[in-house]
Amino acid sequence: MKKRQTLPLMLFVLLTSMIAAAAFVSPAWAAVDPFMEVPAGHWAYETISRLGEKGLIDVSSLNLKDGRLATRYELASVIARGVSTIDVEKLDGRDREILRRLVAEFKAELDALGADYARLYRRDRQLSEAESLPRESKRRPNGIGPQSSGAASLSIGLSSAGFADDNRHGRVYSYSSPGPLRQGAHFSAPETARYASYDDNPVKLVARDPLSTFSLDVNTTSYANVRRFLNAGRLPNPDAVRIEELINYFPATTETPPEPLPGSPFRVAYELAPCPWNDNNALLWVSLTAQSLDYEKAPPANLVFLVDVSGSMAPPERLPLVKSALKTLAGKMRPEDKISLVTYAGSTSVVLKATPGKEKGEILSAIDRLGAGGSTAGAAGLALAYEQARKGFIKGGINRILLCTDGDFNVGVSSSGELEAMVKKERESGITLSVLGFGTGNYNDEMMTKISNVGNGNYGYVDSMSEARKILDEEMAATLVTVAKDVKAQIEFNPANVIEYRQLGYEKRQLRNEDFNDDSVDAGDVGAGRRVVILYELTLAGGKPSVDPLRYQPAAASEDFTATDMKRDELAYLKFRWKAADGDTSSKAEMPLMKSALAPSFEKSGTGLRFSAAVAAYGQKLRGRLAETGWDQIEAWADGARGNDPYRAEFLQLVKLAGSIPR
Repeated sequence: MKKRQTLPLMLFVLLTSMIAAAAFVSPAWAAVDPFMEVPAGHWAYETISRLGEKGLIDVSSLNLKDGRLATRYELASVIARGVSTIDVEKLDGRDREILRRLVAEFKAELDALGADYARLYRRDRQLSEAESLPRESKRRPNGIGPQSSGAASLSIGLSSAGFADDNRHGRVYSYSSPGPLRQGAHFSAPETARYASYDDNPVKLVARDPLSTFSLDVNTTSYANVRRFLNAGRLPNPDAVRIEELINYFPATTETPPEPLPGSPFRVAYELAPCPWNDNNALLWVSLTAQSLDYEKAPPANLVFLVDVSGSMAPPERLPLVKSALKTLAGKMRPEDKISLVTYAGSTSVVLKATPGKEKGEILSAIDRLGAGGSTAGAAGLALAYEQARKGFIKGGINRILLCTDGDFNVGVSSSGELEAMVKKERESGITLSVLGFGTGNYNDEMMTKISNVGNGNYGYVDSMSEARKILDEEMAATLVTVAKDVKAQIEFNPANVIEYRQLGYEKRQLRNEDFNDDSVDAGDVGAGRRVVILYELTLAGGKPSVDPLRYQPAAASEDFTATDMKRDELAYLKFRWKAADGDTSSKAEMPLMKSALAPSFEKSGTGLRFSAAVAAYGQKLRGRLAETGWDQIEAWADGARGNDPYRAEFLQLVKLAGSIPR
């Protein structure tokens, strides 16, 4: 089945073809890469800084110290946040003109981000509401020559700021262009991304249900995807907000050094503190860090880049970003590593057979040749990628497929169940599957979550070149090298000290209690150096429970509790189970969590707990909980625990953005 094309999109393709055939387009302008750095001295730096000094837009996320340059996409993200939240009524004519000039320069990137910049034009008496997009100037601000004057007109869908939960609502505006449309220009379609729906974990009574069993999750997809929404001035779909993926986005700090967990590849730290959003409760914070590994000392890698080159991947935030991301990873490959490149659209193709990592010119050239077009034969692409992985298989090495896609499989096998079965069968051969998601609109988060889980790999969302560098450069070992697979956790709460508990996050990773000891049950996989945080909100003994006491069951903390003194001092008992990366039989490690870990106040607890609490509150509020907790409170909690971590500093800006977007 072919992908549906709306009438506006078909008009866009037709008009672009006609205009391109009849008019001259400057090669320099047509070849603009949204992920290349904007050169030093470009007029946009001074203009954006001036708006920042006036407090009209927030430029703190740019971090341009020490001569660092920004990419076009990074500058566009700052502009998108500004035009989506700025008070247009307070702009004078000069400021409005400056913003228009920036919008005209970065229009393709702003369209890809779904920025609602049309609001800048609705107050302009010289333009009707129907002409709400910027006109191209005859002389480009960066010195590129004039365009021809042929006119084109089409309707496009612009995503609405603050849209409803299902993210499918949009507005339609008319666009009159005085010249040819820019090559590669993308116009935002109404958001139709697919997310699996889920409910928050419920409060559980320890007297009735003392065990909490779940699979560990090391994905960080939700954080980058939510950031993409907020940078475009929009609130995310609540089902796109997964609290554990928000919390686990941030690297470990050294402020609370974890202790080795004997007999395991893990180190553990934990702490207990009063809950900042509920004085009656406490927060239990557990941090598990896997054994680190320098990638230079890792086994040789056989990597297959499987790239979706279908028509839906054409916009700049998709295939162009995929190519830049893969170049980053290819640049880190060692001589003993091998890279293959497989593509799929209406058909599949082996663009590059297994090639040694030292042949970087050949690898980069193959990536550069990729172009988008056609429908999406995703299942056939997977089958061909596994075939190439088997041909280049390295015994005892890293054998992994890296799938880059928006997840829109629409030719051949396309259901999640069928794809899961295919991936599960192949993983038994020692070939794992990781997924990098790109794009907006028809983005299929549900599909990619499922196949990456069953493929014994990881799943990340790439919204910028900075995120690509984080996943494929800074965290390269964690992304490619598995330290432990099928990792499960089980916590037994002590009824003498805990009345109720609610796990924050991991809703999609819950297991039955008996699954903990069943080695046939699939669970999460943890990469080298990866940190995983577990967070619970507890009602401790002496607190007020949210559920009435049970009539026919013993009280949770009765005076005749018969535990030993040692057990009476325990808050809970923590157990982990995992398999070696190449093993089939699990190992187990366990430890008690003592109630003496309780900090005297939230403010006096460690920065790890306090920052995780702020991120958890942010996630809950985006999902519609914690109505009485203000965004300024969340910002204050995070600010007090951010230290010098640039990722934590960025989070503060996202909290401000979330608070500024109308509900």
